[in-house]
Amino acid sequence: MAEPAAKHAKRTDNHRNPSFLIAFVLIAFIIAADQWVKSIIRTTFTVGESHPVIPNVFHITYVQNTGAAFSMFRDSKVMTVLLPAVLIVVCGYAMYRFYKAKQTCPMICMAMVIGGGIGNMIDRLAQGFVVDMIDFRVFPVFNVADIAVTCGCALLFVWVLFIDGRKEKDGN
Repeated sequence: MAEPAAKHAKRTDNHRNPSFLIAFVLIAFIIAADQWVKSIIRTTFTVGESHPVIPNVFHITYVQNTGAAFSMFRDSKVMTVLLPAVLIVVCGYAMYRFYKAKQTCPMICMAMVIGGGIGNMIDRLAQGFVVDMIDFRVFPVFNVADIAVTCGCALLFVWVLFIDGRKEKDGN
């Protein structure tokens, strides 16, 4: 009789934890910000048009990227649609597992990757290409979704190396 009550109490604790809601709000915010910026670029720039913010350092440049990361795998639907879709699902599962383990930091990292992945997936499915616009002149042009994916992966890497790894070394 005590066991079902304990299970219910644990489930209630997770429902009081707002981190899952925060993760979904973050995903929605990343998708909305990404699509909003891309919409502005599509409607105010022509393809290839570039405006310097800091000349020769930082420009806003409209690029239609038909490939995956850094324009790799052009014309490969498997690499630009199917693989990212599978990875979004895997990240969603990981996010849920981190939530159940009450590990908020990696859960938020997964939310960033999911939000960015969905933002770029929307472009690929709706237009056949991803709109990129952030141009530092010495690096491939990228977008808001790419920033979210990169930051989410980098923060997860830091968490694994310096936080989670340290817990295992300390025996916690």
